[in-house]
Amino acid sequence: MKKFFALLIVACLLALTACGGKSTTSSDTGKATDGGTLKIGLSSNIASLDPIGYTSTYESNVMRSIFDTLVKYNQDNSKIIPSLAKSWSVSKDNKTYTFNLRTDVHFQKGKYQDGRAMTASDVKYSLERSLNESAMNRIRDIKKINVINDHKLEIQLETPYAAFLAMLTDMGNAIVPKEEVKGWGDKFGMHPVGTGAFTFEKWAADSYVLVKRNANYWGPKPHLDAVKFSIIGDPNTMSNSLASGDIDVATNLQGASILTVKKNKNLNFVSNQGLQVSYLSFNFKSGPTKDLKVRQAIKLAMDKDELLKGSFKYGGASVADLPLPRASWGYDQKLADQNKEKVDAAKAKRLLKEAGYPNGFTIDVYVVPTRVPIATIFQSQMKKVGIKVNIKSVEWGTFSDTVSKAKAPMYIMSWSWYPDPDFFLYQMFDSKQIGALGNGGGYSNKKLDVLLTKATSETTDQTKRKEIYGQALEIINHDIPHVNLFDQNVVYGTSKKVHGFEISPDGSISVANDQVNTWLSK
Repeated sequence: MKKFFALLIVACLLALTACGGKSTTSSDTGKATDGGTLKIGLSSNIASLDPIGYTSTYESNVMRSIFDTLVKYNQDNSKIIPSLAKSWSVSKDNKTYTFNLRTDVHFQKGKYQDGRAMTASDVKYSLERSLNESAMNRIRDIKKINVINDHKLEIQLETPYAAFLAMLTDMGNAIVPKEEVKGWGDKFGMHPVGTGAFTFEKWAADSYVLVKRNANYWGPKPHLDAVKFSIIGDPNTMSNSLASGDIDVATNLQGASILTVKKNKNLNFVSNQGLQVSYLSFNFKSGPTKDLKVRQAIKLAMDKDELLKGSFKYGGASVADLPLPRASWGYDQKLADQNKEKVDAAKAKRLLKEAGYPNGFTIDVYVVPTRVPIATIFQSQMKKVGIKVNIKSVEWGTFSDTVSKAKAPMYIMSWSWYPDPDFFLYQMFDSKQIGALGNGGGYSNKKLDVLLTKATSETTDQTKRKEIYGQALEIINHDIPHVNLFDQNVVYGTSKKVHGFEISPDGSISVANDQVNTWLSK
């Protein structure tokens, strides 16, 4: 059975609590006009724009302008709709999917092809490439792909997989031209070519990525001439850049930057329920955290309310007690309540002593720069029970590589995906995902693996699947591969001149396609 997909990873979303005040959306009044460059601020650096190589939502949000997938979610993530595939059918045994492709799709012009028509053979190549080479195992269970004709193909699965269509919406399974991939080799991720509304123009390392309107785009003509994705790691710099007009959209607003945008009458502030959960993860391969008692002690010594207040002083999140966001249909409030524990430093010290660490120990926690404030509070809390935490702040590329290789003793990150629990629980906890970013701690439990497979292979009934996921969550609660921290909202701000722009609950940014078409007023 082939490995699956994921991602990740890191971005900003979910919670039932708003960031305070009434959420607003970009104004859509007036007649749409063409022209201009939309400037979007991204809160972390990017490492690759190759579908099989990307590891974060920051990268995928750039990629959504360049690439398309067979199917996609609508803007509120409530249902899957056509994209490059205009229709599809599923066999009675749920093992064979037949897709009818659009006939008007062309690749963007590149160095190794001149903008030729996309065919079913390209879909076969792209999905098989993802199946065999994806850094995040973003597709699984495919037995065979048969090309019927240029605009029709059939995908046969090893076993029924209830979340297969949702998996195909992932940017890791975007359709690419073989000539460009082979021509650029390992450098394709720096020279991406797809079928999307914008063509790749320039990547200034550590600074920005620029894309320009694709004149041969199969969908409605984009209103924008171009989109510039700027890397702005500091939240205050992000909000100040929005206020000064250096950017038009500020994403992943945090801390005082939220207040800066909310108080500015010339800006729109948006805080909506999302699909992101943040957590502290442990290493199961080496070090003290291999011991369950150590993980229990760290959990007991952690004051999540203090972490929340210190990290989200101005709102944007709520305490999490499950590795599923509240917006997922698999969320179980009873199991969340059972997973709550009061802070108990004395008991934590006893557990550490029983584990052979009467005087505590020293350990590293890896974070990206924007999570240093959270790590600092955590560091202070652990000091009270004798655990000395060294904070290792690294950029995203180093972080994802270190974590994927199980070289991080502990790490703090977040996971954002679609409402189906499979996109959280399988990716983060199934042993087949060891070596990928989701299961960077190397956690393995055979009983859990069986349940996670059962939840997608034996039934498509959502109620029955939720029951199975409930059993899986009980195992996860006991083993503590993560200490769940926060459910986060999608929090962002825009200039008043931005129209028709919104970020989906999963953190996805699409500025032009057959559903949205962002524009700028003069």
